[in-house]
Amino acid sequence: MLAISVLGPWPLDRVIFDQPMPSAEPSALPSTSAPHTAVRSWWWWPLETAAALGAFAYWGVFGLLFTLAALPLRLVLPRKKATRLGRTLLHVAFRVFVRYLRATGLVYADLDSLKALRDSKTPCIIAPNHTSLWDAVFVISCLPQPVCIMKESILHNPFLGGGARLAGYIPNGSSAGVIRDASEAISQGGQLLLFPEGTRTRREARWINPLKGGCALIARHAGVPILPVFIRSNSRFLEKGWPLWKRPEFPIRLSFELGEAIHPANSKSAKELTRQLESAFHENLSRAHKFRRQVAS
Repeated sequence: MLAISVLGPWPLDRVIFDQPMPSAEPSALPSTSAPHTAVRSWWWWPLETAAALGAFAYWGVFGLLFTLAALPLRLVLPRKKATRLGRTLLHVAFRVFVRYLRATGLVYADLDSLKALRDSKTPCIIAPNHTSLWDAVFVISCLPQPVCIMKESILHNPFLGGGARLAGYIPNGSSAGVIRDASEAISQGGQLLLFPEGTRTRREARWINPLKGGCALIARHAGVPILPVFIRSNSRFLEKGWPLWKRPEFPIRLSFELGEAIHPANSKSAKELTRQLESAFHENLSRAHKFRRQVAS
């Protein structure tokens, strides 16, 4: 799903559109089939396909190498150093991957809004909506030392498990264990990345899935604010149910917008805090935008 290569000295967060973006009708995403894009499709298709295959190939190689290196590193290095190294390596790999996607013209991601998180030392929970399988990659590319809550099954994945273990990512096992481990990581100054939907947004969902309560419980237990991140795209690539073999229409365009902090002190309960967060997502994602989510047909 991911890849690595640097093609030219392009800054990570500069977004270059090779075609004018049409003003969107609020209820649907715009078409990416501008006149010159249609001309491009017949001769650019082999290059796009090669670039996409290169992305998949990298993560096959990188993932296995990371898994093989993770075990001895965990045995040799002190726990804190091993964890910091693992998070740094994943951040660098994801950051270079984002550069690769933009340099090859596969994906243009607007990450400018997340710049504020890079140098922030304030503990918090970063809570994006979950549009596709690679959402975490783009967010982690902007966070040098994130703490992530992920599916427990990833720890057993030969391509992703080694890196996740080395980085000390938290599996979503028992609720009490997750809240304890996440609160401990936050207390050490970490930025916790957590998708409050619990899984990728279902195809039939209008804006987001109903939110789980874990995000609010952790925020209240740790006493830290929740920073929602609103993700939009002109494609449903890698959404829940998308076949990995299905080729999307390139270029894919993504927008990441950092929302206002939601403080647990302003709510009487975890349920009320969850409702506030859910309301923030609905209010933001429903407004007119060139990448506004369209209803699945």
